Order: sequence, then C-alpha cells, then structure tokens
Amino acid sequence: MGLAVPANADPLADTDAAAAPVQWGACPPGSLDGVPPAELPQFSCATYTVPLDYQHPRRETISLALMRRTANKAGQRIGSLFLNPGGPGGPGFDLPTVGGFIFQPAVLDRFDLIGFDPRGVARSTPLRCFKTNEEANAVLSRITVVPVTRQQISDTVQASIDYSGFCARNAGDLLAHMSTADVVRDLDLLRRAVGDRKLNYVGFSYGTLIGATYANMFARSARAIVIDGNVDPRLRTNNGVEYDRERAQGFEISLDAYLKRCAVEGPKCAFSAGNPRAKFDEIRDRLRQGPIAVPGGGQITLDSFTSTVAGTLYSPSQLAPLAAALQGVYNILHPTSALTANTVDSLKVFSQTNKVATRDSRADTPYTSDDSYLGVNCTDKPFPRVPQLVPFIASSWERESPTFGRYQAFQDTLDCASWPLRHPDPYRGPWDRSTANPVLVIGNFFDPATQYKFSQRMARELGNARLLSVDSFGHTILGGSVCADTITTDYLINLKAPRPGVVCQPTRQPF
Repeated sequence: MGLAVPANADPLADTDAAAAPVQWGACPPGSLDGVPPAELPQFSCATYTVPLDYQHPRRETISLALMRRTANKAGQRIGSLFLNPGGPGGPGFDLPTVGGFIFQPAVLDRFDLIGFDPRGVARSTPLRCFKTNEEANAVLSRITVVPVTRQQISDTVQASIDYSGFCARNAGDLLAHMSTADVVRDLDLLRRAVGDRKLNYVGFSYGTLIGATYANMFARSARAIVIDGNVDPRLRTNNGVEYDRERAQGFEISLDAYLKRCAVEGPKCAFSAGNPRAKFDEIRDRLRQGPIAVPGGGQITLDSFTSTVAGTLYSPSQLAPLAAALQGVYNILHPTSALTANTVDSLKVFSQTNKVATRDSRADTPYTSDDSYLGVNCTDKPFPRVPQLVPFIASSWERESPTFGRYQAFQDTLDCASWPLRHPDPYRGPWDRSTANPVLVIGNFFDPATQYKFSQRMARELGNARLLSVDSFGHTILGGSVCADTITTDYLINLKAPRPGVVCQPTRQPF
C-alpha cells in the first residue's frame, strides 16, 4: 500500500497531510472465532505500510496489521476508536472482537473499533532477536525470575547479556525504531488513513504512554483520549531505574492491601485464619531456601510463586482462588491433617515442573515469538549500561519491597542494561501541551502494575486532564465498573469529562 507522507514532514508536528487510505478486506482464518455470526459482516482487516524511520519516510517500510469492527449505527457514527492493550508488545489486532466486554453498547453504536498490532508486534512486522527456538531456549532456560544464589544470579546476568547479543545480530534496522514516539507517529498516520480528522483512543497500561505521547506530539489532532491503568510518563522516560523501583513498590502496595482485606473478610477468604501477612511472608522466605514439594508430584519454586502472585494481583476474580492456594501452601508447611483433594488441586496454580521459558516445539523450529517488550522498554527507559550493577540494585530494592523488589530488578532493569541500542531517540517530554478536550485518566487505588500514584502524576503532568479514581483491586478497570464505564461512554460520545474527585466502585469485589 502506498505511502502519502511528505518527504520534508516534521515527524513531531501536528499534520493533516493526506495518507493513502486503508484497504479493508477479509480477516485471517481463525481471527474471528467466537464472534457471533450476526456480527461477522461488521469485521474487516487490513495490512498497512508505514515508514520504518519517519526521519526518512521514503526509505524502508514496515507493515501494521489492523482489524475493524464497524459501528452498529452507521448513520450516527462519530468516528474510529483506536485501541491498545498495553505491554509493551501486547497485540491489539483482535481487540475489536471483545469490544462488548470493554465498552457499553452506546460506544459500539457510535464508533468503529480499530485494533492494531504496533510495530514489532505479532502480526505486524515483528522484532525478533532469535532465528530458531533452539537459540531462544539456550538463552531463556538459563534465566531465573527471582535469582537468589550466586550461581543463579551469575547465570541470569550472563543470559541477559547473551540475549542482547542475539538482538544485535538478528533484529535488524527495526531495533532502532521501536520507541513509543514511533508508535504514535504510526497511530497518527493510521488516523488519517481511516479518514478521521481527530483521534479517538483508548489505551490500557503501557498503552497510556501511547495516549499521553500522542496528546503531546499531536495535541491539535486529539479528540477523545482515555487512558486506563497509567504509567508516570515523565519518570518512565527519564529515569528507568527509579520507575522500576516504584513499580515494585506498587506490587507491594497491592499485595499488602489484599492481605489486609483478606483478614477483614474472615471466612470468605480462605487465607484469613491467623495473620495473613505473617503467613505469606513465611511462605516467601521459606521458598528462598528452596522449592516446596507438592503432594502427588510437582513443586513450588520462588520463581513460580512470585510470578503467580504478581500475575494474579492483576485480576480481582482470581484473588479468592489465590487465597485458597496460599492456605494450601501454608498447610504443607504446617501439616495438621491430610490435605484434601481440593487443596492439592488449588496448588496447581503455583506448581512448576519445567524450567522457566522453555517451549514445547522442536528445537529447530523457526522462532515465531517477538521481542517487542524489551524493544520498546529499552528504547524508552534510560538505564545504566552496567549489567553487573543489577544484583546490587536488587538487594537494595528487596529491603523495601521484599516480595517484588528482586523480581522487578531482574526483569526490565537487567535486560535493558545490556541492550544493544546505544543512542535511542524516544519522546521524553514536555508533557504539558493542552488538548482541546481533557484526557480522561483512570486509576485503581490498588493497581499492582501501575500504582495509583502514577495515575495521579499522569493527570498532573498532562496539560489538560481529568482523573477518575476507582476503589478497586486489579490492573485497569474498563469493563469492570459500571460507574467508570458510564463516565467513559459519556466522555467518548459527548466529550463530557467527570467532575474532579469522582471515585467509582468496581462491579466485582475480590471476596
């Protein structure tokens, strides 16, 4: 598909330059599975060509995969609503198929929903650091998620350095063009390519950085921007180490609130007997010494335990089952009677019988995953280029965030310390350009991955924003609070922002 980007265009400026229209057609086989037959005619898909490098738009190109669900009421259509699920690296291509779980019917009536895989991701031109699964397994199988012993730490640091080496050899020119700013330039080109004069956008988690960056790079082209589960854009793009430290603190805040709620709930929470905080800490500290065997086979490791707890805090519907699993582990450490079949079954959420990050496919199978998560993070977030510092950072963070400090340090912070891109060019601000309409910033009080303080900062840093708070656990909330959903609907359709200080309740409580 041809490009219509002026050769001398300023990639940081608002523009209404023409763009080649998207050519919608049939969607790939299987991509619409689960869509009610009556709605299938509303769906179409496309591949759209964008510049690899917007400073040189006539040179190399890459492709983006898009899916559209047309508005239920074409005669009342307001425009397109672009969606991003976060990540970074989250594929957004098929988000229109679940629009009914995210938005109220009035939004589906008035907007075409458009999902897309950002550059480097999934169906779009992928960023790949490995050529085969054999290469990937040789690196990833040496990584410990929460390394404690000297050997685990050494192996994990070296594996991360090796990972970066594969990226340097295999990722190609795309490696230097994975910033959120580049994604935002793609998004503005897509806006023009679907014929919209102004952008309507909903982004979750990392997708909030896309929304905030758009609101500043293309302020005049923004109509309605909703960002749910927010990052702190200024901190994230200017101090990656401190951002990750505070991210670990966010998980700790969420965990502590969960354990306190469990104690208050009593028998409705299976982990409430005694002192849930002390019991949890005992389990975690015991796992630092080695795995816990599960009756009937398998084991619980510090890796699997920490990863499971972190992931479960994202979803309020899983917090009650997590409590049962935690009590099951505690009962193994303090056996007073035989474990029931139900208790043993609940422990499966923690069980780990194989090494982290191994794959079931043959070793020589072509590598089909992508490495966009690090491609974006390590471009946007500045880190010291000394991997050997990370174990010391991890020990420091662990003292203030005992469950997640070490875990966080050996994730993004370590991987980006040896990333091969030496001169990234992300958007680092300013963040206070004013949009015509307020950006709607939504934050949960106990969001683990993007703590509530980040949403408060986002609202303050943007030039024109309104904060909507939700007294909820879990990461992001749209589709999970009638109050927040109704306010979002009114904002998207009528551009009515909520009054300051509004606090919504979730539809579902954890117990």
